[in-house]
Amino acid sequence: MSFSFVSPLRIEAGEAAVKQLPNLVKSFGAERVFVFADPGVVKAGITTPVTDELDQEGITYYVYQDLQPEPPIHIGDHAVAALKDFQADLVIGVGGGSALDIASAAAVMHGNEGSIEDYLNLSGTKSFQHKGLPKILIPTTAGTGAEITDIAVFSLENTKDVLTHEYLLADAAVVDPALTYTVPASITAATGVDALTHAVEALVSVNATPLTDTLAMKAIQLISSSIRQAVRDGSNKEARSNMAWGSMIAGLSFYNAGVSGVHALAYPLGGMFKVPHGEANAVLLPYIFDFIWPYATPKMNMMAQALNVYEEDMSEEEAAKAAVLELKSIVEDVQIPADLTHFGVKRDDLKALTEAATKQSRLLARSPKSYSYEEIFDRYVAAFEGKLEVSKTHS
Repeated sequence: MSFSFVSPLRIEAGEAAVKQLPNLVKSFGAERVFVFADPGVVKAGITTPVTDELDQEGITYYVYQDLQPEPPIHIGDHAVAALKDFQADLVIGVGGGSALDIASAAAVMHGNEGSIEDYLNLSGTKSFQHKGLPKILIPTTAGTGAEITDIAVFSLENTKDVLTHEYLLADAAVVDPALTYTVPASITAATGVDALTHAVEALVSVNATPLTDTLAMKAIQLISSSIRQAVRDGSNKEARSNMAWGSMIAGLSFYNAGVSGVHALAYPLGGMFKVPHGEANAVLLPYIFDFIWPYATPKMNMMAQALNVYEEDMSEEEAAKAAVLELKSIVEDVQIPADLTHFGVKRDDLKALTEAATKQSRLLARSPKSYSYEEIFDRYVAAFEGKLEVSKTHS
């Protein structure tokens, strides 16, 4: 088979990778740097290693913090305006997925006319004509993969939509696990399951390739073997390093293969009930795979091996079901709610969620099993009731 594979131009990864930042800035000939950073990350001092490197080289910069999780469009438009006012020639994003998404979107919008709304995937009418400013993305959580993907997510009234274009790809990504050491357990859990979701959805995607499979399998192995420890003991450097590396390669895999049903149903959950993206993915993850596993059995067997639940005497069906149960076990072990009721969802809300999810055709098209309206509704019902079909037959 033939396939293509796309990634950022440069990746700096590993302990103390942030020390490469001055050289990266200089490689772009930048003199005025606009830094987008989560306010919580700034308050916690996590941006200090970044700004220290800029200070030591005498690089002029401004740290912009008017950001929020799951950002609405107006937050993005304000960021674009502030970037233009500063007359920057380089953008750095520091933080979780939302901060990196805003940094990418603002850098590209700097070179294009109109509002972010004009370029949204589902409803936009414009296409990007220019790349905008160069950008360096530095994640402070191990989860979103935003540092190496071309997607920027924005919240709408009842769902989410995205900017997606190769111009949004980072010119350089800096993945330093040391920046994740102080991330709270709850965020470690949510972003970690988000990364795991990226890997398992990429593995079963209809657009998967041998290369994305290799990356997804390694990401699943690293994340599933480390997430419980990283949540229990955030100071465990090996677990943190495995999570940071696993998240990044999961991002490389899903950027090229795509994600599908979990994300498609999670977007409305985040839009309507403001459930953080990682938790929205986590609560839906086992219920989606409970539905699709019969249509991706070979990949589910690979997944079972990467999750370390495969046994030699298992049938293909048993291995697939074991993988689904392990996904649910991980979600429960890191203490993310196991059903939709914990997020304030009522049974009467499921039809509205279903209506919104059916519009996520870009995502649903990558699933190994297509979804009807009734099947999407059924998955929301399963997640609402917290019931897995595989639990009834698996021993």
